[in-house]
This record gives sequence, C-alpha cells and structure tokens, in this order.
Amino acid sequence: MQSTGFRSWLPIVLGLAAVVGVTYAQGKYTNRWSGTNVAAELSRDAELLETRFPESFGVWRMVSEDEADPAQLKAAGAVGHISRRYANDDTGATVGVFIVCATPHDASGHTPDRCYPSAGFEIGEQEHREVIPLPNGTKAEAFSGTFKKPGAALRIFWTYAAGGRWIAPQIARIELANNPSVFKIYAIVDETLLSKGEGSRIGAEFLSELIPEFDRLITTQSSTPDADVPARVSVVPGPTAS
Repeated sequence: MQSTGFRSWLPIVLGLAAVVGVTYAQGKYTNRWSGTNVAAELSRDAELLETRFPESFGVWRMVSEDEADPAQLKAAGAVGHISRRYANDDTGATVGVFIVCATPHDASGHTPDRCYPSAGFEIGEQEHREVIPLPNGTKAEAFSGTFKKPGAALRIFWTYAAGGRWIAPQIARIELANNPSVFKIYAIVDETLLSKGEGSRIGAEFLSELIPEFDRLITTQSSTPDADVPARVSVVPGPTAS
C-alpha cells in the first residue's frame, strides 16, 4: 500500500525536480542568482559601446557608418551595436566591422555559419580557431572562416569579450554564461579580388590593432561601476578608400 502511494507521487516529484533544474539553469545563464542588476549592466555596456567605440585607431579610420539589418539585430539580441567600415591609411585595405552587446545567451546563438547561409552564401573554409597576437604581448582568440556565393567571397573573424579576455569558446553558451553582458566582434574582409591568404592577414591585423583600443576605451570602463559615459562625439569621415 505504501509502495503504491509512493508510485502515485513519483511523477509529481520528478516534475518538480525538472522545474527546479530548468529554473536553476536559466538563473545561471542569466546571472539571476549573482546579485547583480543584469539589465542595468547590459544597458550600460551597450551605451559604452555606442558612445566610445573608436572612429580611428592605429592606421585604421572609419570611412562609413552603415545601417544594420533590423532582423539581424533582433536575431543577435543586440542591446547596443556598431556597424561600420574602416580603411587602412597605408594600404587602402578595407574591413567591415559589426559589433553587438548582448546577453551571453543571445550573443552565442547568432554566428556566421547560421546567418550567412540564409543570405545565399555557402560555407567555404570551415570555421577554425586562430590566435591573434596583440601589441602588449598578450593574445586574443578568434574564429575565422569563409563564406562564398557567385561573384563574392568573404573572410570573417569573430570573437567574444568576456571576463577581460577575448575568446573563441568551444561551447559559447556555457563558457560565457557567468557574464551579465558580452561584446562580440565580427571583422569582415571582402576577399573576392584578393590573393590567397591576404584576407586572413588583413583581418588579423585589423583585430590586433582594434582589440587593445577597444579594451582601453570600453572593456575597462565596463568593469568600473562609477565611470561616466559621455555623449558620442561625431567625426566627419574622410574620403572612402578605393
């Protein structure tokens, strides 16, 4: 009799355990249990991105500020974003950069291998992890891969800023989970007319100069609660490089 009663309660107990497990997992993913105001930190980091992202750094300068696709922003869960094109003053090489500030859950779910095929591209070179040497002797990780369609070939690097590091995580949703917000950079090189290996070199050089400046202006401020966030100062870009 007692055994029969236990069996009748077993589905309810298992159901409650499942609810508790899912709730805990969601809490871990969203920092619900960390005691931080996730929404406030996310909003603040998004504002830092949009007001402090550099319009020039090293030999690179902004030549255009582009409109981002609203559907792409929604898919990326972007609370803040930057979409621009930069030119190298020495070589004339150009790189498109798309950056979002989002929750770890949203940032990890929107990657080039998912969005570019839906835009008519095929995966050329499979994504792989690369190490980007930085001027201060440290290193950043980034994914790199190519996407092609008739008449066009793109080399794309992407990397995540989390916990003071730039990483290319194996399982992004898990490895990024303890951060209230994440910055994700896409560096996009049109290598349709470039010689083999040139697009990879340009993208890596771009990131090696951008990341230290990004850290100086944005990442370090993100971890300083009382830092002021100034209004954006507009700079009129120079002529677009050919």
